[in-house]
Amino acid sequence: MQEFIWGNYSCVSEFILLGFSNDPQNRLILFTFFLLLYLSILLGNGLIITLIYQDPRLHTPMYFFLSVLSVLDMSYVTTTVPQMLAHLIRSKKTISYIGCVAQMYIFLAFGITEGVLCAIMAYDRYVAICHPLHYTLIMSRLTCVVMASTCWSIGLLGALIYTVFAMHLPYCGPNEINHFFCEVPAVLKLACADTSLNDQVNFILGFILLLVPLFLILASYTRIFAAILRMRSTQGRLKSFSTCASHLTVVTIFYGPAMVMYMRFGSKSSPEHDKKLALFYNVVSAFLNPIIYSLRNKDVKGAFLKVIIKKESL
Repeated sequence: MQEFIWGNYSCVSEFILLGFSNDPQNRLILFTFFLLLYLSILLGNGLIITLIYQDPRLHTPMYFFLSVLSVLDMSYVTTTVPQMLAHLIRSKKTISYIGCVAQMYIFLAFGITEGVLCAIMAYDRYVAICHPLHYTLIMSRLTCVVMASTCWSIGLLGALIYTVFAMHLPYCGPNEINHFFCEVPAVLKLACADTSLNDQVNFILGFILLLVPLFLILASYTRIFAAILRMRSTQGRLKSFSTCASHLTVVTIFYGPAMVMYMRFGSKSSPEHDKKLALFYNVVSAFLNPIIYSLRNKDVKGAFLKVIIKKESL
């Protein structure tokens, strides 16, 4: 195990990611499953981006934010899954100290950005349903660009704070991270210094970056549900309720595990439990987002059929 000097400490220069299983047969099964899941995520989100770009009818604020979400999902899983797949088929599972820092920062940046974007998407639906006459005025192109830029700014800044507080600690060994990527809570368990300040910082950041957006999402959907209940059409109410319930399901899958992971104190959690939680807000949500937000949408399905028919006519 190579080391370097950090102040008065001799620190590790690389980490070992233990991943999910050491059994060769289980690793092959997991490799096949996660490979298919990863390809499905890339295909689904890539298809949505292509359809939104090609069809002028989809050049609206809602689909603009959906395209940003698809880009985030593809980037988010690419930060962790390819490395996990590589470690499932080879014996060497190391990642350099710098590589670990980079992965932690990039993962957090995409994750925080996506969390804030979900709140903006909920606000967009609130304006569209509750204030339809003022929708184009409120959600102008400039406003949408500013909102998307704000998401990225918050994500980049929040990730920087998380990463700096986590990686300024000395890591003297052992260097085995019981996780499939360098996630803050898993890495902090290896620190050879007091992490109580990190627990407090993580809780405060979790409140700002998770609870505040979640509150905005719930507030938006509460107003949306109230507007739906005033609809005269029973079929329209059922369809709207179904759509909103699907959106809230995805939000729960993303926010619930993330809050459990990043807003708790101490490091006595089960590593196996943490890995499963991370899969939900990293992989499962990215797989479900295209299905829930877009592929069930009649406009997106119409754009897809239009492309298919156009190709068949050539």
